[in-house]
Order: sequence, then structure tokens, then C-alpha cells
Amino acid sequence: MAWFKKARKPIAAPDKASRVPEGLWVKCPGCGRAIYNKELAASLQVCPKCAHHFRMTAVDRLKMLFDAGQYTEHDAGLRSTDPLHFTDPKPYRDRLTAAMRSGAKDAIVIGTGTLDGMPAVIGAMEYSFIGGSMGVVVGEKITRAAERALDTRSPLIIVSCSGGARMMEGALSLMQMVKISAALGRLDRAGLPYIAILADPTTGGVTASFAMLGDLNIAEPKALIGFAGPRVIEQTIRQKLPDGFQRSEFLLEKGFIDLIVDRRELKGVLARTLRILLGLAAPVASRETAAEVEPAEAAES
Repeated sequence: MAWFKKARKPIAAPDKASRVPEGLWVKCPGCGRAIYNKELAASLQVCPKCAHHFRMTAVDRLKMLFDAGQYTEHDAGLRSTDPLHFTDPKPYRDRLTAAMRSGAKDAIVIGTGTLDGMPAVIGAMEYSFIGGSMGVVVGEKITRAAERALDTRSPLIIVSCSGGARMMEGALSLMQMVKISAALGRLDRAGLPYIAILADPTTGGVTASFAMLGDLNIAEPKALIGFAGPRVIEQTIRQKLPDGFQRSEFLLEKGFIDLIVDRRELKGVLARTLRILLGLAAPVASRETAAEVEPAEAAES
């Protein structure tokens, strides 16, 4: 009897079309769940299971807050320079060029439009641009935003997400703290509201200036907020810091912030707050809804 080996068929390479494209799923650092990117975008970059707040781009934040996502950007042409010719650990000019390749021109975007029908000036910081650091351009843009709010009698909202002042611009970056604070002081004297929103992280010179100067300071859940980092503080005071130190929940308990608001509810909270601060009536639709609810409640009672 003849023995022979049956020829094996070569294993075919998987069809490229059947492969799952990269970047469609992201793992939540809070609960470990794999989330479909479209599902995450629909929930404003908040995990549907554990409510972990992912970071958002400045443009996405503005689209989230302005009606229909429509706004007019201002001072987009301002660019940072290299006044100190900073080269350590690598040339600042090269870092600026690399950061701009992502599409952002600096660490903040300023826009005007309407929020729930009310004119507003809103700025959002871009953390991907050198850690959202505050340099001369960021200071100038926020100052101009405050002046624009003053000229148009509009409220100002700034969403902070920053590692602090930009060390590559030295004292020039630190000067922006008092420059912005002075502009916000003029807004306050004119009786116009300024609302500060603190996202993860908000630290350094940004926390020490405009991020904590709001008529209302609102933080996102579990955001890191502070001046120096917890590791630096522990090394300085040689003591173990309490659990949750410098997180928004800890700061709310100690009275440093006023509210913690889930990002998915932020626009509604801002709309109600601005109507109270500006002395405006609720929209007609809201009043009609309230009128429909009241008789039903009266009948039940």
C-alpha cells in the first residue's frame, strides 16, 4: 500500500477588507471598557459606563457650547515667537513649528456666537499645543476676548485646560497673569459675568490667575486643579497628601470651586446661570413646558 502525504493548502492571508481598522475603539482609563469612537463622540467624550471625562480639543469644546456648533473665531492670526531664543532642552522655535502641524496655532481658540440664544464670547484652551501653556499669545487673546465682551455687553466664558505658564517665554508669560486679571477686573466693574470652567488638568499660572477668577467657577468631574503638582508639594512639605488631593471633588469640599458639572449637562447649566446673572427670562419654550407641568402637578396633589 502506498503511503503519501496529502498536500496541505497554503493558509491564505486574511482579506484586508475584513480587518478592523485601527483607531475605531478606545479603552477607557476609568473602567477599562472598550468604547466605539462614534459612541464616545456622541457622548461628548464622556465614557457612557463610568462617566470618565476624556480630553477634548478646543474646537470641539466650542462646538459643544455654541448653538448648532456655529461660531466666529477671532484673532486666529496671532502667532507665538521666540523672544528669548530659548534652546534648552530643544529650540522653542522647533517646538512651535511641531505643535502647529496638528492644526492648532496656539493654546487657545476664541469664538463669538450664541449660547441658548444669548450672545457670548467663549474661549477654550488646547492642551495638545505645548501642554496648553500660557504664553504671550494666550494672554493677548484672552485679554482681547474680555475687551470684546465689554464692547458687546456679552458674558465671557473661558474653558481652562493647561499645564501653566509657558516657561520658554520666561517673564513675558508670567506678565500675562496680571494682564488678564486686569481685563477681567474691567469686565467685573461693568457688571458683566465671567464664568470659568476648569477641565483636567488646570495647573500653574493659569490656576493662579484667570481660571479661579470667575463669578462662578465650574469644574469637570475628577479634574486635576492646583498650582504646583502633588508630587512637588509632597517633596516640599515631606508629608503624605490626602486621597483625592487637588481633584475637583476635594476642591469643592474645601470651597475653592462652586460646582462640579458633567460635561453632558454643561451647556444647560451655563444657559440657566447666564439667564440668572443677566436677569433674563427663560425662553418661551421653557415657560410653556413649565406651564404644562404645573397643572399636572396640581392635579396630582
